This record gives sequence, C-alpha cells and structure tokens, in this order.
Amino acid sequence: MRPTGKRTPAKAVSPVTSSRDLEQLVHLAQDGIAIIGSDLHFLHLNERMAAMTGLPAGQHPDLTLRDLDRSIALALDPILSRTFAEGRPSMDLELVVPDGKSQGRHWFFCVYPLKDSTGSVSRCGMVVQDITEQKARESAQRERLQVEAFLSDLSSAFINVSVSEVDRKIEDALQKLVEFLGFDRCSIWHLSDDGSSLHITHSFALPGIEQPPPRIAGLIPVWISMIKRGEIFRISDVDELADTFWSEKKYCRDHGGIRSIMFIPASIGGTIVGAITFVSYRVKREWPDELTQRLRVLWEIFANALERKRADEQIQHALAEIKQLKDRLEAENVFLRDQIHVEYKHEDIIGKSAAVRNVLVQIKQVASTGSTVLILGETGTGKELIARAIHNESPRSARAMIKVNCAALPAALIEAELFGHEKGAYTGAVSTRVGRFEAANGSTIFLDEIGELPLELQSKLLRVLQEGQFERLGNSKPIKVDVRVIAATNMSLVQAVKDGTFREDLYYRLNVFPISLPPLRERREDIPLLVWAMVEEFSKVFGKAIERIPKKNMEAMERYHWPGNIRELRNLVERAMILNNGATLVVDIQDGTAGAGIAPMTIEGMERMHINAILEKTGWRIRGRNGAAEILGLKPTTLNSRMKKLGIRRKTALSELK
Repeated sequence: MRPTGKRTPAKAVSPVTSSRDLEQLVHLAQDGIAIIGSDLHFLHLNERMAAMTGLPAGQHPDLTLRDLDRSIALALDPILSRTFAEGRPSMDLELVVPDGKSQGRHWFFCVYPLKDSTGSVSRCGMVVQDITEQKARESAQRERLQVEAFLSDLSSAFINVSVSEVDRKIEDALQKLVEFLGFDRCSIWHLSDDGSSLHITHSFALPGIEQPPPRIAGLIPVWISMIKRGEIFRISDVDELADTFWSEKKYCRDHGGIRSIMFIPASIGGTIVGAITFVSYRVKREWPDELTQRLRVLWEIFANALERKRADEQIQHALAEIKQLKDRLEAENVFLRDQIHVEYKHEDIIGKSAAVRNVLVQIKQVASTGSTVLILGETGTGKELIARAIHNESPRSARAMIKVNCAALPAALIEAELFGHEKGAYTGAVSTRVGRFEAANGSTIFLDEIGELPLELQSKLLRVLQEGQFERLGNSKPIKVDVRVIAATNMSLVQAVKDGTFREDLYYRLNVFPISLPPLRERREDIPLLVWAMVEEFSKVFGKAIERIPKKNMEAMERYHWPGNIRELRNLVERAMILNNGATLVVDIQDGTAGAGIAPMTIEGMERMHINAILEKTGWRIRGRNGAAEILGLKPTTLNSRMKKLGIRRKTALSELK
C-alpha cells in the first residue's frame, strides 16, 4: 500500500477535540471512522469502517493495524505516529489497498489529532472513504477518452486522402488498431457480387498469429448470411456458440484456435460491400457496446475510402479502354486508308475448276477456327483475297483485317510497324505509336511475304504466336493480344529453313493449316470467267460496253503461260479496255499469237514487256533477294535507269488481287 496523491474529500471533516463530539460524529458519519490510541490500537470504530476492514466492529478493540493487515500498517503507522508526535492533522491521503484483485481497493483518508484536557494528543481520529468504484469510473473514462482520441486521429488521417494512398493508410490503421486496442488480428473482407464468398483485401496480425485465408466460401455460412443482412456479430468465447454455428466453430478451431471474434458489415449506397473482423487468439476479449459503435464508425470511413478508390479505378480502367479503343481505331484508319472503299466477298473468288473448289472447301473448314493459316502460291494468284475470305467467314469479321507486307517495309522500321513504339524509343519517335499487332487485337492480321521478315524479328513473331504477347519498342511491359495470324508467301519456306534465313520453329508454327493456291496456268478453264468478270468491272468504271471477245483471242489467253497469274491477266484486260473503242475487245497476248489488227512488236517493246512481266512477278520489288534486278541479272541502279528510259511505271489499279 502506498500514498498515491491528494484529492478533496467527499465530505469535509473539521478537527474534533472533545470525546462527546467525536462519538456523535462517529455514529452519524457515512464514511469509515476509527479512533486510534497512542499505542496504535483501535479504541472505537463505526460499522462502515468495520465493513472496510472485513471484521465485525466488536473484534477490533485491542487490535492494531498490523494485526489486521501488515501492508496497511506499513503505510498508516508512520502517519499516525507523526500525528501523535507533532499534533498536526494529515489530510487528503490516498492509498491502494491490496485485496487479491488486479487493481486493489482505493482508500482516501484524513488523520486528525485528538487532545485531552491537558492539551496532549492522546488519540487520533481517522476518516476513510472507499473510492474504488469512483477510481474505476475515472479509469474507464480516461480509457474512453484515449480510445476516442485514438480513433479520431485514425479517422482524420482519411480526410482528403489521395486514392493512391488509401491502401497504405488502411494498412497502417489496421496495425495501430491491433497494437493499441489489444487485438491479435484485424482484417477487411470484400463480399463477392453473388454474396457467396468473402475475399480478403487488407489484414494485419501480430507476430506468430496466423493470417486468414485469402478467400472464404462455404466455411462460415451463418456468418456470411449475417454479413449480407448487415448484422454486427460479437462473441467473447467461441466455445459458447450455439449448435447452429457448428461450421463457424470448426472454422475457428481449424484456423489457429480463435477464442473471441467480432465482425462489422459495411454498406455503401444501401448495398453490403464487405466486413471488418477483429480477432483474439490468446485471451477472451469483451466487446463493449461503446467500443463497438466507435469501431463501426471508423470502419464506415475505411469502407468509403475503399469504395472511392474502387470507383476511381473503374474510371481509370474505363478511360484506359477508351484510349485503347481510340488508339486502335486511329491505327486501323492509318492501316486501312488504301482499302476503305473496297469490299471483299466470296463472289470475288471466281472459278469452276477443281482446284478453286478445293480452296473454297479449305476456306470453309478453317475460317471458324482461330488457327494460323499459311497461304502458299506464286505472285498474283490471289493470296490476299483468300486471306480476306477466311477473315470474313470467321467470328472476327466484325473487325477489320490488318494487312502487313513484310517485303515492302524497311528492315529498320518493320519492328516498330509490327509492335509499336514508345515516345523516345529511338531517334524520330516523337510520340507513342500503336503497332499493327495491337491494332489487330480481337481481329486478324495478314502477314504477306512472310519469308521476307528479318531473322531477328522472327523470334518476336514466334512469341506472339506462342504466348499472345509482345513488348513495344522502348517499353518492357508485355502487351497481351488476341490476334489470328494468316501468313502468305510465294517462296519455299522449307528451302529458306535449309538456307538458314527462316526459323524452323516459326515455320512449324505458321504451317498449321497450309492452303496452296494454283497458278492460273493450272486452272485454264477459269480464264473466260475471270476475263468477263474483269470486263464487267472495268465497263462500269470506263463507261464502255463490251459485247464480245473474239474466240481466237480467248483461246490465246487460255494457251498463254501467265507468269504473273491473275494480276497479269487483270493488267492486260485493263489496258485493253482503255485502248478499246468498240464493242469487241481484243486482249494483247505476247505468246506469238496476236489479236486482229495488232502490229508486230519492236525489240524495245519486247524489252519493255519482259521487264514489266518480271516486275509483276516480284510485286514491283527491285532490290533484294529474288528481286527484279537479281532475276534480270542487272544492278538495281541499272534497272532503274532502263525503266526510266522505257517509260515503265507501276500503275495504280482499282483493287489489287494477290
């Protein structure tokens, strides 16, 4: 027992010197009063004092404080002795009296000297108040004020908090809640849209305390039902749960031995969005109403901050989708400018030969799948037309097909064209650019002349085919795409693999469903159909009506070798339509058989025709492997000079078949 401070007594007591006045005071007082002799024995005490010491009043005479309680005597004997010696009262003393409980009992007392007729102090009066309950109330009030100040500080941390800081603030707040209020763990849960499960979003646990599972479904059905109804649940001893909570009791046993638990649901706009849980493992925890309500208010602040963050994420996601769609549309507009007025339909695949019918069957077989297609055929056989037919018959037909000519793009820029680049990725990259693969997301990309793709880019294309992702130049973050690839080539990829210019693994990835297009010389029976279809098309453009084509001229066309295939046929028909002024059309065929009225060709004309044919065969590609200059045995500069001299220029057709 020790003095703990001064305070004003509940009832003022004045010093008393006469025995008669003292006896009256003893009987009337509501506080404990005792008369102590000079030898520190009890001379008299009232019933209130006897109740405080724990002995009946009649047993106190001839007993000392030491006989009652040594710890009380150690604190009071010096004070009484000093009062006898000095004759001065000792006022407003407070003692903590052990009683076997954690807090003990609190006594507030005063000691007064009592003088006899000679003026000597022969006795002392002691007035005692038991202020244990008052102390408990004061302690509870202080604790409430501390908790309220703590919760107020936590709440104020969320005023005008930025969305990016919400998660960190909540994690800090959960840690402070656990450490300040004495919980073992505090967790925040999100209720799934269908209300069947809880998903953890934030949690803090003291060292050695088990963290909850990331998702709970079917393990605590009663508690989830209560959360969905917005009901607060709290229990100090899980073992006291009713039998209807058998699943919840099992969950507590299986997850570290939870002893006490409380959860508080949160509602946003009338919809329950989740709950916060407070758990104790080591001791049974009480959940006072006042604390519960303050935690509920704090949880609502957390929930609103999380909802604001979720709404902001939805807005950012929507803006990102809008930007992605905008970029994609802009990319499509760039890539499709030269095709915007052209429609490709199955009716454009003209022919009745077995070879054409076989190709149409293959188109039907593969179109509805997402498989990669490799179209093989000579220049001018209609490879792009077949690719568009496959795309138009596929589930991706609502989106435009993106076309890339691998031979036409400069080697230094083809990677940026295919996969895009970030601003500043290289000199000249003044803005971020969406690549053609990204523009083709959800659609089809047609890689024409795939054999001309540089070897260093083939591995990146292989990754797109295998994993569906790539990186823009200047950005290491992978971009996932869903793109169907249709490739085409007029060269032998098998030979290119042997020569080391084409990756073998890429070849096998592309060669999932090969379609071989027959050259025009192998489908001669289709030539009349093709010629009349072209005549009909050009008649509308040039405003000329063609009624007949001489039989000999048509037979000459059927006999011709057609090295440039359908493209060469189309160019000859177009030229004949331009030159023709009557109802009969004669197509100039350079196979030794001329139509009526056709003059013999000069050596210069033969040279012009031969260079034209080679250029058509190579797709007007002059330089590089299998280019026109290499085939003609000329330097590219020499070929350019010869073309300029002969007036050879590439014509821009209304539409171009490949």
